[in-house]
Amino acid sequence: MEILLGPDWAFLLVFAFCIAVLGGIVKGVVGFAMPMVVISGLSTFISPEIALAALILPTLVSNGWQALRNGVVAALGSVWKFRVFLLAGVFFMLGSAQLVPVIPEAAMLLIIGVPVVIYSAFALVGRPLALPPNPGKRIEAGIGAIAGFFGGISGVWGPPTAIMLTAMNTEKTEQMRVQGVIYGVGAVLLVVAHLFSGVLNAQTVPFSLMLIPPALLGLWIGFSIQDRIDQALFRKLTLAVLVIGGLNLVRRGVMGV
Repeated sequence: MEILLGPDWAFLLVFAFCIAVLGGIVKGVVGFAMPMVVISGLSTFISPEIALAALILPTLVSNGWQALRNGVVAALGSVWKFRVFLLAGVFFMLGSAQLVPVIPEAAMLLIIGVPVVIYSAFALVGRPLALPPNPGKRIEAGIGAIAGFFGGISGVWGPPTAIMLTAMNTEKTEQMRVQGVIYGVGAVLLVVAHLFSGVLNAQTVPFSLMLIPPALLGLWIGFSIQDRIDQALFRKLTLAVLVIGGLNLVRRGVMGV
């Protein structure tokens, strides 16, 4: 673990723990955005590749907790309810991952970031896109395909998912659970993919493991906050995080990082 062998190892470790706690809090409150927080924060001092590796295992474990917080039966119910979205997302994620060498990531980040900002900003000022509670399999499959396509290329499929659930006015407890299930599937695929890519290796796995406890501490704090807020505030916070996340995607796209 070369990151912890330098003269500033203590500072870097404390900083990484604080970022993991912050990412967990945000995820616990709105159900997503931990990858955005952690990779943006850690990339300030370490390479993006190591930041990505550090993120993978805390993301996997936190999504498992989020998905199973209301029990296995409820989680399986969410899998069945959103099975079309999941199947389309996984299929397109696996397919689009093969396009990574061909399509510039910066272009993909801009293509998804700009619509996310526009949608979320309009929704925050009272002009939201509204979908019925059961939008139909075609719409659900379409959004799942979009989410999976961008997830395979850029690792980002949270915003389209959160937009769909918010537009459907999904009750906050179910939205949290569904996001845990959907992102959990993506996290498993991410682990497998980066075991083969070499991003997760003997040097980076210990660092990723070390960030699991602070991430779960932050998640617990976030859950405590989320349990105390009502549906309206939950929706506003979700949209606010989407705006921030979308702007971050645009920034990365413009800067080419």
